[in-house]
Formats: sequence, structure tokens, C-alpha cells
Amino acid sequence: MAAPLGGLSEAFTSFLFGRIETTRLPVRTSTGQAQAVYLPTAAPGLGDSGVIIGREVYSGKGYVYDPFQLYGQQLPAPHWLVLGESGNGKSALEKTYVLRQLRFRDRQVVVLDAQGEDGVGEWNLIAKALGITPIRLDPMSALSGGVKLNPLDPAITATGQLALLRTIIEVAMGRGLEERAGFALKAAHAHVVARVTTRQPVLADVIEALRSPNTDSIDSLGVSLDDIQTWGLDVALVLDRLVDGDLRGMFDGPTTEDIDLDAPLIVFDLSHIDRNSIAMPILMAIVGVWLEHTWIRPDRRKRIFLVEEAWHIINSPFVAQLFQRLLKFGRRLGLSFVAVVHHLSDVVDGAAAKEASAILKMASTRTIYMQKADEARATGRVLGLPRWAVEIIPTLSPGIAVWDVNGNVQVVKHIITEAERPLVFTDRAMTEEAIAERTRASQQLAEDPAA
Repeated sequence: MAAPLGGLSEAFTSFLFGRIETTRLPVRTSTGQAQAVYLPTAAPGLGDSGVIIGREVYSGKGYVYDPFQLYGQQLPAPHWLVLGESGNGKSALEKTYVLRQLRFRDRQVVVLDAQGEDGVGEWNLIAKALGITPIRLDPMSALSGGVKLNPLDPAITATGQLALLRTIIEVAMGRGLEERAGFALKAAHAHVVARVTTRQPVLADVIEALRSPNTDSIDSLGVSLDDIQTWGLDVALVLDRLVDGDLRGMFDGPTTEDIDLDAPLIVFDLSHIDRNSIAMPILMAIVGVWLEHTWIRPDRRKRIFLVEEAWHIINSPFVAQLFQRLLKFGRRLGLSFVAVVHHLSDVVDGAAAKEASAILKMASTRTIYMQKADEARATGRVLGLPRWAVEIIPTLSPGIAVWDVNGNVQVVKHIITEAERPLVFTDRAMTEEAIAERTRASQQLAEDPAA
């Protein structure tokens, strides 16, 4: 029964204005017409300042991303993790991203190119188009005057040199350095730094000091020279591999002088090194620390450090510790670290799970291309992705990826321009027409970088 006051109000209203009809008959219409009534909605993007990546799949909006523009507002850290199966577009994304970043005058990029074909690295064509010669680290060419990087380069602090030497030894041995061996190394390094002043110290000097120790650093400890020599024997044998073993020629002399650290793009070509050998993480450790002390400077330049096959870094506790420091230090000076990995399980289930977790937490941007269902679920758990994103990852087509930028999750289709296409696709099965197209694009880019 209606309330008396409500009924009275309704009667009075009907008397003044006539009966009010609130029920509407249904309207039959088409989807095309109804979309004007029910307007589409989409989550806010990342802004319009930065590098164009492509389009959001669901809204059709352009997708713009730049860690330097977002850092401090939407991003707590400018570092980026790229995941996915081979053949789904990771390489094309990396290359177009770098080419587009280099349009800004205050950008500089270093790439560790661990993949290659036809005797050159995968980034060789882009470097050539920009008029840049890759820094090819190759034991064979190093023996005949090739590029050398000196772990004892005076540009690296004494503390950095010792940390790098320890890392090289620990990676090669597959275990941490014992206290006595560590002391023998420290004593030998201190002796070399103090005595070799007229030239760059080199690894051979440290090996000699380990084999023939002196009394400079041990007088107050009450240990004999024979003890120090015994403690440092294994260390000397490991370092000897960089001087006379399979890695000789690359790190056993002064740093090559003509390395241009001011070039907009610096490519370290590691394609001649076996990706599955212990040499790769050793190389990455040396290059990373050398760059930390010679390349990163407080000059307001924005720098990008892109590492392919980055599991060599993240999966080694000793190398990961060095890169953790680099990432923390570089973040204050405008460094964005980009790690490209095929499978997250290669990292989180490895020997460096703790260190890997720390590095992954620093990566506020995650881009995930197609993965198998099991891998996608594991990735989702580790990265904290929403369920809907995990469910679509196995269904993604090449060139489409899930982007998680500090919790802003979108599905993005990467767009490659016709000018970029011949530079970013580097498969061996190229036709003669494709080779000619690449050559024309390289020449055009060299003649007109703004084209």
C-alpha cells in the first residue's frame, strides 16, 4: 500500500502537469547507430611526449612511451624488461625504439649485440646506416690488432678494478672466492697499482704478482710468501685464461684508444663469442663495469643500455651484483637499462634467483610477447600481471605485446614504418630484392638522418 503522502503528491502533480510516463518502449537499432549513444571508453594512456611505439589494440589510440619523460611521475625507475618467444617481434621493437630515440639530440645508446648472422652482429646494418663501426670483441681479431678492453684501465677506480677481477674469477670458477684467495688477489692488485705507473697496468702484471708475491701487504699479518702464493694459485690460473687461453687478446692489453664514447650509438658486437660458454657473462661483466666508469657521466645526456641475451647477466649472481650497482648508480644520471630475455624461467629458477628478483623489481616497464600458456602463467605470477593479460599472452600475434608500465597494462601493436622495415628485419633468407631495399634505406638514412 502506497504511503498517503506519496499518493497525494502524485495526484497533485498529475493535476498540474498531466500524467508523467516514465516507461519507455525498447528501440530496435543497429550497432553502428547505437555507438553514438553508448560512447566507447578507454583507459588513459601514458601521455603524448616521447617515442611512438604503435597503437593500443582495444582503443586504437597511439601508444607513446619514454622512460625519461615518465620517470619520477608514472615510473619509479626507467629500466625495462622485454620477454617473449623468438620470432614474435622483440628484435624489431628494440631496433625501432633505438632508431626513434636517436631522433632526440640528448640521447645516446649502447647495445650489447650477442646475436648475429653471416659473420656480423644483428645490429651491424643499423650501425652502418648511421655511419658507425661496431666494436667487435673477437679473440681471433684481437690477436691481430683488434679491439681490447682493459679491466685495469686507469679510468676505472681501484675499487672497481678489484670488484671486476673478483667477478671474472667467480664467474669462471662458478663459485664465490674464498677469503684467502681473495686476500691474495687484493694484495697482488694493490702491488700492481702501486708499482706500475708509467703505463696502463694489465692482467699479466696481476698474474705475475700472484705467482711471485711480495711482502708489501702481508708484513703485518704474520703469513709467509709461500702461503700467499698457494692461496693465489687458482686465481692466477683463472686469469691466465684471459691472457693465454681461449679469451686471449681481448682483455690482456691497454684499452683500444679509438673507441668513440661520444657517438650516438655504440654497438659491442659479441656475435663471435659462443653464447652458451662461460665467456659471455665474463664479457658482459667487463663491458658493463668499463662502461660504468668511462661512459656514464653527469652531463644531462639520457643514456640507454640495451642488452640482448640478458639472462647471462641476470642468471649469474656475481655479474648480477655488478649490474645492480650500475642500475642504482645510473638511474641518478639518466640511464635506462633494457634487458631482453626469452623466458623468465631461465632467470627466476637459476642460480641467481635473489639477484634476479632485485633486478626485476628495478624494471618498472615490462613488455611481454607471445609465450606458451605455462610460461605465461609463471611470468604472470612473478610480475604480478592481471589475469586477463596472462590469459591473452599465449594468443598474441607477432608484433603484439602486453605492456605493463608500473601497473598501466595495455595490449599494444608495434608499428614499423617502411623506412625502418629493411633495417630491422635481419633473417638469412633475404632475397636479392630485399638486400637491395636495405641498401637503399641505409643510403637514404646516411644522407638524410631526419628522413
